[in-house]
Amino acid sequence: MQRFLKSLATISALSSLVIAPVFLSTGKAMAETQKGTDASYIGAGVAAGVTNGGQNGDAATFGGNITGRVKLGDTPFSARGNVLWSDETSAIIPEVSVDVPIANKTNAYITGGYSFVESDGKPTPLGNRDSVVVGAGVESEVTKNFLVYTNAKVGLKAYQNSPASAVSINGGIGYRFR
Repeated sequence: MQRFLKSLATISALSSLVIAPVFLSTGKAMAETQKGTDASYIGAGVAAGVTNGGQNGDAATFGGNITGRVKLGDTPFSARGNVLWSDETSAIIPEVSVDVPIANKTNAYITGGYSFVESDGKPTPLGNRDSVVVGAGVESEVTKNFLVYTNAKVGLKAYQNSPASAVSINGGIGYRFR
């Protein structure tokens, strides 16, 4: 439980660092209507595991990510999919998110889903076994068809033979397709 609380504190701190500049900025962007983004997109970037499960094969792992978002109508919900990989295997993570507009063309979001590790026992940036996943992130359109995104994910009890939770920090660039 203590590791879970540390993981949650880590995500909160990192999310605050990402979101704080949006709230602290001044000028035209804050004067505009806080519309958020309704973009459906696919993106790619990096994934960094920042925790260790305490056993052999549990070390923090660096890899990549492919992320997709499909906005679900006029609701604040989106369907998301992620693949986080290392040099040994990958984790496939379907998720649902609640999206909150925080600035023009920018959303913060929280997610819930499940991680399916292709080869149990092999390390991914989000642990080495299947687990429930929660996360938080920010996405922002930077040009007409491109977005940047960053998020932190916690895999609950995501290591074999360990009660430890896994934390992964992810980021990348997305292409808007709708």
